[in-house]
Amino acid sequence: MCDNHTESDIHDFKKNGGQLNRRDFSKLVGLGALSSAFPQFAMASGEVQTQQVMVNTPDGVADCLLASPKSGKHPAVAMWPDIMGRRASYDLMGQRLAAAGYAVLVVNPFYRDVKGAALPDGISFPAPEAREILGPMRAKLTPDNTNSDNRAFFDFLNEQSVVDASAPKGVLGYCMSGTFTMYAAAAFPEEVGAIATFHGGGLATKEDDSPHFTVADSKALALHAIAENDAQRSPEMEPLLVEAYKEADLQADIAVYPGTLHGWTPPDSKVYNEEQADAAWNRMLKILDKGLHA
Repeated sequence: MCDNHTESDIHDFKKNGGQLNRRDFSKLVGLGALSSAFPQFAMASGEVQTQQVMVNTPDGVADCLLASPKSGKHPAVAMWPDIMGRRASYDLMGQRLAAAGYAVLVVNPFYRDVKGAALPDGISFPAPEAREILGPMRAKLTPDNTNSDNRAFFDFLNEQSVVDASAPKGVLGYCMSGTFTMYAAAAFPEEVGAIATFHGGGLATKEDDSPHFTVADSKALALHAIAENDAQRSPEMEPLLVEAYKEADLQADIAVYPGTLHGWTPPDSKVYNEEQADAAWNRMLKILDKGLHA
């Protein structure tokens, strides 16, 4: 999970000569230079349509991006960002997934407190000022609240002309939002056909309220892509997840990705690992294909 240990790992990675592939993602988008820096996103250009949308929830109005192919009806996927919130990199990942044949809702997890960027210009995570801003907003994302949000997101998606409302839905979560996908799968087992988490924190612990206990109430296929340093810090997570899905008789792709640090999948991350991020992405597509095209 995103904590001081994570930042220490990043520092050591830099010190040891690691190539971080860090880019100003928003600037690249603005300059139209994205495809040259990230060719894997070029596929989305011209193939999808996007719309900034406002989704009514019991706690307010969530500003989201809806991305989909330009024609037809498609299975829907809710994409929850990491603790830094919705931003250009997630919007582009949403478009990339839309190009693969899905209607994707990229959500603002912090809509209860802020519209648009979660952090003001000049403040970046993990600075203490950023933690002071994000901490109270993160605290509101309880299982009950995220399930309420997902219910609202599903209802919104069902009303969209680009969505096949009869198909199962997918939920993706990164970092802090990994657990949100598991809670959703357990709360809406007749609707959620597949989930995927990327460097999710606290998915399986020895605590009595560990998220992995919810797998018994789920019917969703799953991918859990675990960062190597997260696995080293929480060695119990992978085996507990494997056992939970085995007992539930559910298909799950659970793996530690060698050479990765927490936060390795969003392309604007300090520790973006392009090779492993693409490997996890392709494995996610297989899970979504099996789970949402029933």
